[in-house]
Amino acid sequence: MSERPENDDPDPNDAFDDMVEAETDRDPDLAVIEAGSRTLRAQAGPPQGDGIPARPADPEVDRALREVEEELAGRWGETKLDPSVQRIAALLDILGSPQRAYPSIHITGTNGKTSTARMIEALLSAFELRTGRYTSPHVQSITERISLDAAPMSAERFIETYRDIAPYVEMVDTQQEYRLSFFEVLTAMAYAAFADTPVDVAVVEVGMGGTWDATNVIDGDVAVVTPISLDHTDRLGETPEQIAGEKSGIIKKDATVVLAQQPVDAASVMLKRAVEVDATVAREGMEFGVISREVAVGGQMLTLRGLGGEYPEIFLPLYGAHQAHNAAVALAAVEAFFGVGSEHARTLDIDTIRSAFAAVTSPGRMEVVRRSPTVVLDAAHNPAGAGAAAEAVTEAFGFSRLVGVVGASADKDVRGFLEAFEPIFAEVVVTRNSSHRAMDPDELAAVAVEVFGAERVQVEPRLDDALEVAITLAEEEGEFSGAGVLVTGSVITVGEARLLMGRG
Repeated sequence: MSERPENDDPDPNDAFDDMVEAETDRDPDLAVIEAGSRTLRAQAGPPQGDGIPARPADPEVDRALREVEEELAGRWGETKLDPSVQRIAALLDILGSPQRAYPSIHITGTNGKTSTARMIEALLSAFELRTGRYTSPHVQSITERISLDAAPMSAERFIETYRDIAPYVEMVDTQQEYRLSFFEVLTAMAYAAFADTPVDVAVVEVGMGGTWDATNVIDGDVAVVTPISLDHTDRLGETPEQIAGEKSGIIKKDATVVLAQQPVDAASVMLKRAVEVDATVAREGMEFGVISREVAVGGQMLTLRGLGGEYPEIFLPLYGAHQAHNAAVALAAVEAFFGVGSEHARTLDIDTIRSAFAAVTSPGRMEVVRRSPTVVLDAAHNPAGAGAAAEAVTEAFGFSRLVGVVGASADKDVRGFLEAFEPIFAEVVVTRNSSHRAMDPDELAAVAVEVFGAERVQVEPRLDDALEVAITLAEEEGEFSGAGVLVTGSVITVGEARLLMGRG
């Protein structure tokens, strides 16, 4: 615990009490549910680089990796789903249930899952635990999705892991109504690799939803729920409450649930589920949270309230209030994993926590890839993510003029997404990425014209041309004008822009 401040300075406990009071006022309808659930109220080296591997330098390895990628791509894609864990369970059973070989932290939610997973991984690694991390989608390389010891799986091991399980995949394919999907095979690869390493703990992000997501064959010791908003409504439900019902499926008996701030109806569903399975709940704004944050060069300085107490002077090299809240959730998840707040009334070593957070990276999330003019990439792809990105870029950069480059997927709420950026984009260049899911640029432009007006919209079907046009528009303001470019709309758009900007 840190020393208490002098009497004439604000007391951090007062700030946290204010946060608790505000949260209690915000969620008055949850009192009955909370009375039936247990809550966590405490009684008083990190990864390097950006984690984005380049293509293998060895031509033979690159060829073999491309063969694996092609075989995986021939399966059902990540957006074509049959809501069942039957196939993945059958495959893992044949493989000897590797997912039972280690404890796990399971993460669901709508936005912030990957950043939170990377923070959890960094914290656990800093405490000298061997970690496995499984996240999706990837920014540039498929091998990013599976990390071992806080580094992406090598191309050679990725190929080896796939070849090892391929005969068993084929066996299950013949026994099921539908073949295993792209995501199901990758999930099995991750779980098998984690067992083979072996890891001390797995950090697993759901692909979509929760109950029937392929990852949900683990019993996470800690279940993390990042903020829930509307996305994938055709599959998960049309309200936060319905979506929360699907996502609550990762909460298992006797687990600890780390719950980010949620809409009241979504929080209600989560807490009801916790009561049903006798899970322990830690809620942002009640048991943990962000006490203070200040913009700093290259990121922000935070004081976090964890389950065990206060953690001051934490530098997080990521931009935006949403990342500060992700950091609070990640810290609480790691504390819960170590038993802080239930078995132990203590804080984790502050120097280790500071070192871990200072080394966190989250590629494609408010990532600067060029200066003069500044080009920022952000993988926001739904209205809630766009709102967070708009706030973050305004706070962190203060551009005098901002040009947007937007390439979105056709199945998203594109209007809501664009409306979130309308106040901050002087102009928007609409384009498309290489995915078959990408929205046609002319269709995207039609929506953009309705939101921005025709004089603020340009269409460039090719992403490289769109980037060039946007940079030229920003440069028209002059070298020292403070103009910038934000590339957004999809993880795929950001990944391809990253390559084009020389980050691959």
